[in-house]
Amino acid sequence: MTPARILTVCTGNVCRSPFLERALQTDLERSWGVGAVEVSSAGTGALAGHPMEEQARVLLEGQGYAADRFVARHLTAASVAEADLVLTATRAHRGKVAMLHPKALRYVFAFREFAELVSGVPPERLSVPGESARDHVVRVVALAAAQRGARAPLSDEEADIVDPYGRGPDVFDRMSAQIMRSLPAVTRALGRS
Repeated sequence: MTPARILTVCTGNVCRSPFLERALQTDLERSWGVGAVEVSSAGTGALAGHPMEEQARVLLEGQGYAADRFVARHLTAASVAEADLVLTATRAHRGKVAMLHPKALRYVFAFREFAELVSGVPPERLSVPGESARDHVVRVVALAAAQRGARAPLSDEEADIVDPYGRGPDVFDRMSAQIMRSLPAVTRALGRS
């Protein structure tokens, strides 16, 4: 069975997107089991080969997720094309993903925006008995896209995850809080009901 493929994207691939990758992978494995969903990450200006940034790693691990053996990588058109869902740190990243692979416009969202969109989908529409993880993710992406015109759009500040790279602990804390506030809605929608 083909796994669902989710790609998370930020700039350097050392703070925001690895945090999203590891949190989503863990939560979706708890829901679907190991191997049903593959979450990876990449950066539009990746510090390729680097581990996760130390402050981001500490915050991730503080939330109960593992950061071990993470290595940053570059975003490619192929990685976007292979994904069923791309979740970006910001709307600007969403635009860069779409420029690399225009068909991705159907399945690329800023992470916090995706959380807001799926929170508007009635719970009974999220569940189809016997559905594979991949079919489920593809269907939830379509449901989220259909919400785009039905809800007032978020401001950029509400949709974007702050970039903490090279900044103080308070900005890292803000990044973590933004992700953790939106994560439950995303994992509820993408997980097995």
